[in-house]
Amino acid sequence: MKSLPIVSHPRLTRRTALQAGSVGLLGLGMNHVDDLRLHAAEQAGDTTTARAKSVIFVFLSGGLTQHESFDPKPEAPKGIRGEFNPISTATPGIQICEHLPMLAQRSNKWAILRSLTTPYNGHSSGHMALLSGRTPMPRTFNGSKPMPEDWPSIAAIVGDVTTRRNNNLPPAIVLPERIIHRTTRVIPGQFAGEMGSRRDPWFIEASPFNATSYGAYPDYEFHFTRGRQQTKSLNFQAPNLSLPQGLSQHRLGERTNLLQLIESQRRDLDRHASTKNFSRSRQGAISLLTDKSVQEAFDVTRAPEKLQLKYGKNAFGWSLLMAKRLVETGVNLVQVNLGNNETWDTHDNAFPLLKDCLLPPTDRGISALLDDLEESGLLDETLIVMLGEMGRTPKINTKLPGRDHWGAVQSAFFAGGGIKGGTVVGSSDEIAGHPASSAQRPENVAATIYDSLGLPDTTAWKDELNRPHRIYYGEPIYELL
Repeated sequence: MKSLPIVSHPRLTRRTALQAGSVGLLGLGMNHVDDLRLHAAEQAGDTTTARAKSVIFVFLSGGLTQHESFDPKPEAPKGIRGEFNPISTATPGIQICEHLPMLAQRSNKWAILRSLTTPYNGHSSGHMALLSGRTPMPRTFNGSKPMPEDWPSIAAIVGDVTTRRNNNLPPAIVLPERIIHRTTRVIPGQFAGEMGSRRDPWFIEASPFNATSYGAYPDYEFHFTRGRQQTKSLNFQAPNLSLPQGLSQHRLGERTNLLQLIESQRRDLDRHASTKNFSRSRQGAISLLTDKSVQEAFDVTRAPEKLQLKYGKNAFGWSLLMAKRLVETGVNLVQVNLGNNETWDTHDNAFPLLKDCLLPPTDRGISALLDDLEESGLLDETLIVMLGEMGRTPKINTKLPGRDHWGAVQSAFFAGGGIKGGTVVGSSDEIAGHPASSAQRPENVAATIYDSLGLPDTTAWKDELNRPHRIYYGEPIYELL
């Protein structure tokens, strides 16, 4: 693990303190309340019925092309329709790209929104809008870096306003990496922004394998820069935390041993990873040390071989398997960044990259996630949302070839959590260039997520001066439900 920044909160209610005491953490003494900063949701007012206990928010950084995924246009002119053919799904009348055959077979489990739109063709502005669920840019928006006044991400908001379902894990987690632009800068929109960095979501960052040490490792994630393939292997393991020999969980309740242990582990992590934010929450560290279910959720590369093959032994498959295990453990929202460094930004060599490297692992991984959740009885209570920061241009740039940035319309995928399977909401025009019906904005996607979790439209987060800030800026997409 490169780093484990852990979400934290400034207030500790009596109820949360009692929960902490039940796992022996008050042995630290009340002087350490500020260090623990356990999550305490302080919502008041009306309530609504939750359709989902958890959300898996799959983000395709770079921008999924609508033509080569869920909105093919076979009747469009050659320079627009592309090289791929549509195939029929199990739902009469719905066709998707031929390179998504497994999802086609499972169309009764998912719905497609074909009319999601923003006014932005830039990566940074698109990420800000879709990750925060707000279309206007913040007043001090800087596309080159995150700013303190940025809108908080959906993950940060869910982490702040929902109640922990598992005291050993925060309500919201992002994996397996932060989203980076061309390996040079961190994309804004992923963090807590104006909520304050203490309320950033918990990032689990899979550490890259050392190519020299590991040689030709077969399980890798593709990254692309102007059409050139760059391989990058990610090591999906539990964090480097372990119990010293002879130290039982009972002894963790002893104040001296606990503090010495956490400080020792922190120093060990500091020597091997970037962990500048680790000390924010000792509760998270204790959880990783003591909870076997948490350890198992992280150790996806030790999952049964058959299960790994089902998801795909690659960063896409491992990430989705980890997400499933985390919601099973009780995390409210897991954001999965499928493809960092804007992997889906297919300006160049688009059709071979989509056919060989991007669509097949996504098809396999999402299909396995649907099946796995259904088999475990969790699909009805887990909302899956998959989208990117933009779509792609209707016209193919024949020189490269590929499709360029296009925020005017994209397709978004929804499943589980009360979503009506076999459904298409909205439509694009004849070239998939603009919405033709039921145009939806990022605000509607965010509202759908919040509503599915049972958060009423009066929900607000509070700043350091105890001022409320609303989270709803649009209506849920009721046609999906």
